[in-house]
Amino acid sequence: MRADNDMTPARRLRNIIGGSAGNLVEWFDWYAYAAFTLYFAPVFFPKGDTTAQLLSSAAIFAVGFLMRPVGAWIMGVYADRRGRKAGLTLSVTLMCTGSLIIALTPGYAAIGVAAPALLLFARMLQGLSVGGEYGSSATYLSEMATEKHRGFWSSFQYVTLISGQLLALMLLILLQNTMSEDALASWGWRIPFFVGAALAVIVFWLRRRLDETRAFVVTDASEAPKSSALLLILKHPKEALLVMGLTAGGTLAFYAYTTYLQKFLVNTTGFSKDVATQISAAALFVFMCLQPAVGALSDRIGRKPVMVAFGVLGVLFTVPIMSTLAQVDSPFMAFLLAMAALIIVSGYTSINAVVKAELFPAHIRALGVALPYAIANALFGGTAEYAALWFKSEGIESAFFWYVTGMIGVSLLVYLFMRDTKHRSLIDHAD
Repeated sequence: MRADNDMTPARRLRNIIGGSAGNLVEWFDWYAYAAFTLYFAPVFFPKGDTTAQLLSSAAIFAVGFLMRPVGAWIMGVYADRRGRKAGLTLSVTLMCTGSLIIALTPGYAAIGVAAPALLLFARMLQGLSVGGEYGSSATYLSEMATEKHRGFWSSFQYVTLISGQLLALMLLILLQNTMSEDALASWGWRIPFFVGAALAVIVFWLRRRLDETRAFVVTDASEAPKSSALLLILKHPKEALLVMGLTAGGTLAFYAYTTYLQKFLVNTTGFSKDVATQISAAALFVFMCLQPAVGALSDRIGRKPVMVAFGVLGVLFTVPIMSTLAQVDSPFMAFLLAMAALIIVSGYTSINAVVKAELFPAHIRALGVALPYAIANALFGGTAEYAALWFKSEGIESAFFWYVTGMIGVSLLVYLFMRDTKHRSLIDHAD
């Protein structure tokens, strides 16, 4: 096991790329569900109108998020005790299994209620996987990066996360342009889940070749207490609550503007499925490219100003952006509005991982990053689609815009009163 204190820049870069590449596959598999919901919802939930079918699918999407705290707890402890590399390898194995189950499960017409039950089980496995992936990935990238460029390199967690979403959307666009809508709705929606499972096998091999971080090697050789949920609650309650608070508004905004955006453009604005997919893909591509730039900015001016900027702009512009987006008829205008929202949320996405990692000592860092984040994600990110669709079904869709605004405001208060972790980081600075 090689520590990173004597690591060459090239080897360090290889590890960062290798660790983040797995994150891409994890999120391709996770987002494929959201991207293809418009096509497979009738296969598993044949009764009801489009909104009712999307509600049923969104409910299972939310259940996957409810499993994320369990995965964060189990695999956060695992990554703190067995190593960041071991945690990353286990998470991608679970994701592969979940994707294969979705790809192979017959529809409701063939096996009845067993179809949505298997879909639910697969999403639970994927929820366990993503719950553990976030903490292991955020910790690995933050510890592997050098102090001077930690914000920049840690931002690649969201670069690869968004890349996974973008890859799922690009595959959807490809299939929309090469298959009939009937074929896509009948069996074509299964293709991305087979692709995701195959990519996960490749990443499993890549992750077994990663170097372990110096922070874990040093901690593993010391007499530091063993990671556990009880230790987190008793010794680091303030930091855990801080992670939940700074996550709540950011994760809700992120899922509102990414996973839900495609459905919003179809179900509310009135664009066709293929046009909505193209708008979402274009906005996500620019959003992905922004992450390293904003991460590098945090290395220069600090993490706190960047997060405060997200909070202030999010409170001021969420309602105007969403209200206008609901009424536009120009795809280009829809893209500009979506892009404006994603530029704002970049103040959270680009640096949230490193901020959380900098709050905790190494012996409990993976768990400290993963568990409170996963709880906040389950409560706010995972329910974003369901909440939006529920408000719409009740005839008060604009209430969702105010809900997002309110939660961003809550997180803004956290940003204003927390310390700047760049200047008081607990990550080992000995590079």
